[in-house]
Amino acid sequence: MRRTRILTAVLALAAGLLAGTPPALAADSTAKVSLAADTYTWKNARIDGGGFVPGIVFNRSEKNLAYARTDIGGAYRWQQSSKTWTPLLDSVGWDDWGHTGVVSLASDAVDPNKVYAAVGTYTNSWDPKNGAVMRSSNRGASWQKTDLPFKLGGNMPGRGMGERLAVDPNKNSVLYLGAPSGKGLWRSTDSGVSWSQVANFPNVGNYRQDPSDTSGYAGDNQGIVWVTFDESTGTSGNATRAIYVGVADLQNSVYRSTDAGATWTRLAGQPTGYLAHKGVLDAAGGYLYLSYSDKGGPYDGGKGQVWRYATATGTWTNISPVAEADTYYGFSGLTVDRRKPGTVMATAYSSWWPDTQIFRSTDSGATWTRAWDYTSYPNRANRYTMDVSSSPWLTWGANPSPPEQTPKLGWMTESLEIDPFDSNRMMYGTGATLYGTENLTNWDSGGQFTIKPMVQGLEETAVNDLASPPSGAPLLSALGDVGGFRHTDLTKVPSMMFTSPNFTTTTSLDFAETNANTVVRVGNLDSGPHIAFSTDNGANWFAGTDPSGVSGGGTVAAASDGSRFVWSPVGTGVQYTTGFGSSWSASSGIPADAIVESDRVDPRTFYGFKSGKFYVSTDGGATFTASAATGLPSGDSVRFKALPGVKGDVWLAGGATDGAYGLWHSTDGGASWTKLSNVDQADAIGFGKAATGASYQTLYTSAKIGGVRGIFRSTDKGATWTRINDDAHQWGWTGAAITGDPRVYGRVYVSTNGRGVIYGDTSDTSGGGGTDPTDPTDPAPTGACVVTYKITNEWSGGFQADVQLSNTGSSAWTGWSLVWAFPNAQTISQTWNAESAQSGSTVTVKNVGWNANVAAGSSVSFGFTGSWSGTNGKPTAFKLGDQACTVA
Repeated sequence: MRRTRILTAVLALAAGLLAGTPPALAADSTAKVSLAADTYTWKNARIDGGGFVPGIVFNRSEKNLAYARTDIGGAYRWQQSSKTWTPLLDSVGWDDWGHTGVVSLASDAVDPNKVYAAVGTYTNSWDPKNGAVMRSSNRGASWQKTDLPFKLGGNMPGRGMGERLAVDPNKNSVLYLGAPSGKGLWRSTDSGVSWSQVANFPNVGNYRQDPSDTSGYAGDNQGIVWVTFDESTGTSGNATRAIYVGVADLQNSVYRSTDAGATWTRLAGQPTGYLAHKGVLDAAGGYLYLSYSDKGGPYDGGKGQVWRYATATGTWTNISPVAEADTYYGFSGLTVDRRKPGTVMATAYSSWWPDTQIFRSTDSGATWTRAWDYTSYPNRANRYTMDVSSSPWLTWGANPSPPEQTPKLGWMTESLEIDPFDSNRMMYGTGATLYGTENLTNWDSGGQFTIKPMVQGLEETAVNDLASPPSGAPLLSALGDVGGFRHTDLTKVPSMMFTSPNFTTTTSLDFAETNANTVVRVGNLDSGPHIAFSTDNGANWFAGTDPSGVSGGGTVAAASDGSRFVWSPVGTGVQYTTGFGSSWSASSGIPADAIVESDRVDPRTFYGFKSGKFYVSTDGGATFTASAATGLPSGDSVRFKALPGVKGDVWLAGGATDGAYGLWHSTDGGASWTKLSNVDQADAIGFGKAATGASYQTLYTSAKIGGVRGIFRSTDKGATWTRINDDAHQWGWTGAAITGDPRVYGRVYVSTNGRGVIYGDTSDTSGGGGTDPTDPTDPAPTGACVVTYKITNEWSGGFQADVQLSNTGSSAWTGWSLVWAFPNAQTISQTWNAESAQSGSTVTVKNVGWNANVAAGSSVSFGFTGSWSGTNGKPTAFKLGDQACTVA
């Protein structure tokens, strides 16, 4: 499966940079700004996986400590007790969205609490910011960051090679980082705080996937692709002398230093005509193993080899599992068994058909066996069984002919690791999930080993659209790469993605507001229809018929009663149909590629937007008329929705920083608009169940309000807003879609570009909207309070805690200060969503600007990391000013 989500965020952000014009219409000057805090619990709507896992890293000194990196969805740490993954980069904010792409990870073997991530998504103009190295001393619970003077490419060609980032296993203050784009090799001597280029490294790389690509994506120099230390050439506290470096150069791919990086030489006698995707050093056996491909991956690769280099003698041996003439793929995934020297495994990462292949040797590559073999073509004999019952959609609903099977072993299998403490456990990444086994050595005894998804908690889909109907399934999603899902239970993995047809990427979906069983989706497909319909709320689908010229999904809208549809596909103009798309007619009066939506009351009213103009159809999409309204965003980075239950009530979000940007409201079907003055910027808008006593549905937006970027909620038609996420839960770019749940007050579904569908539930059952600190009628604050103190993560010498402070009084707070004493001399090292100070064991935590105001019945949350020794007891008493709080 090719990754089709490369531009999910890029296109939207690029559109946001288009020129705009200042708004010419009157703004609402009566709206009030409120940034009252609320307490939300955030989870993923479970899909489990859904994207490429290019790197898996086991710590070499501590059992069960492992990390995984994704190309756009951040990094994760393995939790052995639950056999799940914990996300580590959810704190990456909107402005730094590119730092959710992880090009490399390194776990410190000397101090296992330390972990490093090299982040940055694109090396070309798509990502406006440079890359960075993030460092953590608490296993990724919190991070510090050093910005680099160049970009990194977590989602660029060659991202499956590596690891580019490495910690010296003898002197852990020394790290190396291989850079792309001709920027060379970099070194830190202060544990990643500062970096400088290794000036005498002789080769910055020269391999480009496609030198003719003017976008800078496929045409970038893939650079320095891995760094490997030979730990046997150093002693504790002294820098390792022998360091091997892989370079993206078909003729000169491996270099070595034997003097701790002072000088470097090309390894003599090395293979040429290939790129070394991985270099894995088996110090016990005295071998450097190398997997080679003629291309940089992760999709391409037509020929490959595997080699062994004897570090003591300099002897090269071709140990390829298959003769070069018989390969139609490159090798990449590569690992050794640290407990059994001589055991090595490799993957044919670019073997798309009939399946990937995994090879294993127990004699240092002299002989190999395969995960599967042909008996009599096209029949196969597998050394493994696959159990995907936890992620049944991995079959893709397919019924292939032999030699293909479903589920497949995978594709894009560039990461492969044997647990250094357990010869039976192996994990490998694919383009869709992370698989593993816990009885690997059955391979050697002639039995079968069992492969299962080991991916729970690692959510990596890119979200294009979301819908929460008033009946049926609570959530329908349009996703990149895996199409989309119907969630009847947010806590369970759906049995299958949308099928019949299977879009590679679903770009838009909609349901009939008064007949939620009628659903439509559109998307991309290499060959076949680009539109599908359902009459049972998305449980089953049938394909529609494309009008002539369609080349991509675009956007689609369903009439409120499901009687007709309007479609704005890629490749041709806007179209409309009655029934289920057996024939289409061209709409007039609206430009091609307009965004289309439907009125949620009148089945004959549809809306469109293109380049600053709003369009309205009252005849079922046959003809559109441009609204006379001006001052709307001039670019196409816009998302708008009509409110259920009220004809002509439309909200529009979008714009660009150099022009009109914000949130607009129309109550007359787009004839006129009011811009909300209390919203600085907005990128998506959605509706959910109204608060208790409210006459208008709850609004949700991904926006910048009061100078703060976040996810916001309004229960009073946009007059006041509550930020409902916090700095620890930002998820990079969240501008594609947002919707509330029409059946559950406070529940909101948030799109991400690589962290799946996030949903939040509120603890504020009162449905209050917050208070305005400038309003003299607001009641004076009182101190009645309840505190919940929870240790959410703990490791040797360190811990992470979350604190919820609830206002149980009858009046709002306009500022707060919470005091407690640690019982065991713990110390706070870092705080988020609050300011902290500590004197001895006494801690004082105060609000920050955006969460000073806490309505009666509402809560505020903050978190911190700290250190402990001996015992890590919880505080037993808390005070808010002079008032003692109840401890929950």
